Amino acid sequence: MASNHSTAEDQRPVRHNSEGPKKHIIAFIFSILLTLVAFAAVAAGEINKSFIYIIIMGCAMLQVFVQMAFWMHMKDRGHLFATVGILMGVFIAFTCIIMAEYWVWW
Repeated sequence: MASNHSTAEDQRPVRHNSEGPKKHIIAFIFSILLTLVAFAAVAAGEINKSFIYIIIMGCAMLQVFVQMAFWMHMKDRGHLFATVGILMGVFIAFTCIIMAEYWVWW
């Protein structure tokens, strides 16, 4: 006959796998480095302005991914509603920018 009682081992609390501070510190250092690269590109006035623009935009896009992945925890499961909201905001912003460009140019 099977025993219906449980032991203390069966009732251990479930531990969730947390990131800990190590990944947050690495993300913070990476964010600071991206900011310093952008400032250094602007401070070095001898570089072509188009290349500076590309550097700044590249650093900005990487910064957005770092912020969303590590600080907003968008890489974790269960954030579909927030992801859809952010994507809709990006879509609406780009639509407004494209419409403004067409309005100004034509």
